[in-house]
Amino acid sequence: MGSEQRPAKIRKTSHAPGVHDAEMAAAQPSTSLSGHEHATTAQPAEDCILTESSISQDQIAQFTVNVEPKLSKNQIKKQRKLEEWEAGREDRKIKRKEKIKEKKARRRQEWADHHADGEALRTGTSKPKAGTQLPITVIFDCDFENYMFDHELKSLGLQLTRCYSDNRRAPYRFHFGVSSFGGKLKERFDGILAKQYLNWKGVHFCEEDFVEVSKMAQQWMSGPQGGKLAGALLQEGKMDEEASEEREEGEVVYLSSESDVTLERLKPNSTYIIGGLVDKNRHKGLCYKRAVARGIKTAKLPISEFMQLKSRQVLVTNHVQDIMLKWAELDDWGKAFMEVMPKRKGGVLKDGDDLAGDGEEGAEAIAGSSEA
Repeated sequence: MGSEQRPAKIRKTSHAPGVHDAEMAAAQPSTSLSGHEHATTAQPAEDCILTESSISQDQIAQFTVNVEPKLSKNQIKKQRKLEEWEAGREDRKIKRKEKIKEKKARRRQEWADHHADGEALRTGTSKPKAGTQLPITVIFDCDFENYMFDHELKSLGLQLTRCYSDNRRAPYRFHFGVSSFGGKLKERFDGILAKQYLNWKGVHFCEEDFVEVSKMAQQWMSGPQGGKLAGALLQEGKMDEEASEEREEGEVVYLSSESDVTLERLKPNSTYIIGGLVDKNRHKGLCYKRAVARGIKTAKLPISEFMQLKSRQVLVTNHVQDIMLKWAELDDWGKAFMEVMPKRKGGVLKDGDDLAGDGEEGAEAIAGSSEA
C-alpha cells in the first residue's frame, strides 16, 4: 500500500476522563517508594556527618596519641638520662661555683704563704717538660671514612686527640702525622672541636695518603728538629754499632694484626703507620690488604710473645701508640704491655704477672678497633 493510500493518524487533542488519573495513580506508589529509598540511602551519610561532628577534641587527641609509634627501650633510656641531666643542671651549677670559690681561696692561701717566705708565686699552670724527640714517625691513616658510622668517626677523633696528648707528655716522643685528613673527620675538627688541632705542636695534618706522607716523614726526621737517639734507641745503638748505617736508612711499616711478621724493635728514622679504623672489627684484614696493595711492609706488635689475653689482640689506635712510647722509654715489651693494655682484656704476662682486675681507664671510654 502506498503512502498516498495510507490513512492519516488522528491527533489526540484531549484524553478521556479518568485515564490520566489512573496512570498517575499507578505511577504514584513507584514515585513514593523511590523517594523513600532515596531518603533511606541518604540517611547513613547524614548520620556519619553527625557522628564525626559529635566527636570531642579530647577523643581526637586520644586517638592521635594511640597511633603514635612506641619508643624503643634505648630511646626511653636516652630520654630518661636527658631528663635526669636537665634536672641536675642547677645542682651542677652550684657545685661549679663552690669549686671556683675553693680554688680561689686555696690560691689566695698559697700566695700568702709564698709571700710570707719572700718567694714569688708563679701564676698559671706550669707546662709539662717537653720530652726528648726521637727520629721515629707515627702516621695515622684516616682514609676509612666510608667504612665507619658517624659515632665511630667521633671515636676516631677522640683517639687522635688522646694520641697527641700522650705523645706530648711522653719522656720520649715521636713525630706525629695524620694522612688522608679530610671529609667528615676534618669537618668535625673544624666545627665542633673549633680548629684546636691548628695549635697542636709537632703534628702534621696532610690530605695525601699514607704512602706520600711517609715520604714526607723522612724530611721531618732528617731536619734540624728530627730528633736524636735516646731511651731504647740509644741502648740499641750501643748493642749494635756496626749496623748503624743500615738503621739510619729506616723503613716504612704498616702495623696490622693480620701480618705474619712480628715487630721486635723500633728502628731509628723509621715510619710506623697505624690504621685509623674504628669499626668493632667488622672489616677484618682491611689495613693489611691496603698495605700489601701499596707495597708497604707489614708487622704486628709482639703481643702473643709476651701476653696471654682472654680476648682478641686488636687494639684502639691510642693503645698502639702508647705501647710503642712505653717501649721507647723502658726497652721492654712486657712492661709496656702491662702499663698500657686495658684491664678488660684480662691479660697475663707469660712469666706469671697478672693483668686481670676491674678498673676504669681514660681510654676505656673510647670504643673501637684498630689493627695492630
